[in-house]
Amino acid sequence: MKIHTVDKDIYDVFVGQILLPSPKFHHRQQTEMKLAMNTSNTDLSDRLLTERQAVEIFYRAFTDKNADLVDRVLAPDWDDVPLAPGQSPGPDGIKPIIRIVLQAFPDVRITIHDMVQEPGRIGVRAEISGTHQGELFGIAPTGKKVSFRLHEFHTLAGDRIAKTWHMEDWFGLFLQLGQFPPQA
Repeated sequence: MKIHTVDKDIYDVFVGQILLPSPKFHHRQQTEMKLAMNTSNTDLSDRLLTERQAVEIFYRAFTDKNADLVDRVLAPDWDDVPLAPGQSPGPDGIKPIIRIVLQAFPDVRITIHDMVQEPGRIGVRAEISGTHQGELFGIAPTGKKVSFRLHEFHTLAGDRIAKTWHMEDWFGLFLQLGQFPPQA
């Protein structure tokens, strides 16, 4: 059976059967564990708390209707993967997105359901809810209350988010709105 390495050496794949962590992944985990063991429990707890607060402040930028909050928690070269159509890179690129969401859903709320964390990395399962009261992607306001899922994985450097991989359930949102954005 042929073995393929995928996802930047995190997994070795037995084609059609199972995923097994690659030796490189094990080495990275062992290195991180040694680092954690050399750090006092208080230092580690402080680090985890600081990182968690950075991620929570990022989501508060939406709920608190304050796009500038991201300046406190995003690294100047923050990498948002994937960028939205027309989105600029870095913290300044997310601010117009936040404003578009706030215009379309003035009562927007992001509820964090789960956070999974290890030093320097946080995974989030959340839900965005609100009432569609403004245009969104060419869809006129419907007045419908909606809720859709959000999954994000953040990499942190100190007290700043350095990279975010995200996936929103736009399909579920458009189904709730009863229409899809017009196609060009």
